[in-house]
Amino acid sequence: MLIGCIADDFTGATDLVNTLSRGGLSTQQSVGVPAGEPPADCDGVVVALKIRSCDPREAVAQSLAASAWLKRAGARQFLFKVCSTFDSTPRGNIGPVAEALRLALGTFGLPPPRAGEGRGGGMCVPVCPAYPSYRRTIYRGHLFVGDALLSESGMQHHPLTPVTDANLVRVLQAQTRERVGLVPLKDVRAGSAALAARLRQPGREGCGFAIVDCAADDDLRTLALAAADAPLVVGRSGIALGLPENFFRSGAQRATAPTPARPGGPLVVLAGSCSLATRGQVAQYASTQPLLAVDAARALREPGYVDEVADWCLAQRTPPLVASTAAPDAVAANTQRLGSDVAAGIEHFFARLA
Repeated sequence: MLIGCIADDFTGATDLVNTLSRGGLSTQQSVGVPAGEPPADCDGVVVALKIRSCDPREAVAQSLAASAWLKRAGARQFLFKVCSTFDSTPRGNIGPVAEALRLALGTFGLPPPRAGEGRGGGMCVPVCPAYPSYRRTIYRGHLFVGDALLSESGMQHHPLTPVTDANLVRVLQAQTRERVGLVPLKDVRAGSAALAARLRQPGREGCGFAIVDCAADDDLRTLALAAADAPLVVGRSGIALGLPENFFRSGAQRATAPTPARPGGPLVVLAGSCSLATRGQVAQYASTQPLLAVDAARALREPGYVDEVADWCLAQRTPPLVASTAAPDAVAANTQRLGSDVAAGIEHFFARLA
C-alpha cells in the first residue's frame, strides 16, 4: 500500500477515494477499521470513521486503531482527512487526533530529529483544508468560504460544531499541545522545493503543525510535491490532488489504475447533513425532482416507516430525494423533543433505507 487515509466522516472519505482514484491509484474505502488484510492490488485505503463530534478520547482511539492497521498494511504515507470547513469544537477533534497520529507515526519516513527540532522530525505536519475548486481558500491562515470568512459563512450557526473564528492557527492551537505555525501564500508560490524548506522551518522552531495558505488548486499540487516525504499530512480531499503523482515520480507506482465502471440502474438521493450548503442543494434539487422530508419522530419510533419511505422511492419516475435536512432551530427543537440521540437515530434510519 502506498497511502493510508483516515477520514473523520463517511461522505468526505468517499470524496477522497474519488480524488485518489482520478489520480491513478487503486483505492478502496472501508467503513470503520478493516478486520482483514487489504487486497494485494490496492494502492490506497481510506478508513471512514465517524469521529468529527464524538468525545475526543474516542476519536483518538479509533484513529490510532486505523493508523495501526494501515501501517501494518505497509502504507508509506498517511493522510488525515478533515472537513473543508474545519468542523470542530474548542476540544477537537482535529487537534487531538492529528497530534496523536503525529506522535504515533513519529519520524516514520524521516531522518531522526536534530537538537532544537520538533518531536516529529525536521518537517512539521502541513495542515490545509482548502479546496479552491469548491470555493474553500486559506489566506494568512484564515479560511474563506467563497468571499466570506468561515465564521461569517453560516458555519457560526452549526448545531454541533459552530465556528466563531476563521483563523485556523488559533483554532488548531486551542486543540493541541503542539505549537502551530503558518506558511503564507508567498512561500507556497515560491515552488515546491522552497515550500519543503519552509515546512522544515517551523519544525526547527518547535512547531508540530503548520497551516498552509492556499488560493488555487495548483497551490495544493505544489504542497503535495513539497510533502512527498512527509509521513503525515492533514487536510480535505483536495490535498490529495498531487499526492498520487509523487508515487509515479518516485517509481513506487508504475501503472495507472483503471477507472472503475460506473454502475447502472435507478438512483435515489439521500441527504442527512443540516449544513447551509446542503440545505441550499436540497432546495435546488427539490425544485425539479420529488422530495420526501423525513419525519424524525416516525423515523425513530416506527420501525415500519422505513418501508413506507422505500416504497415511495421505488414508485417515483425520476430520481427522488429523501432528506432529513433542517435549519438549526428545527434541529434544536427535534433534539429537545426527541432526545440527544436523534442524530444517531436518523443515521440508522438512512442505513436501513439504503
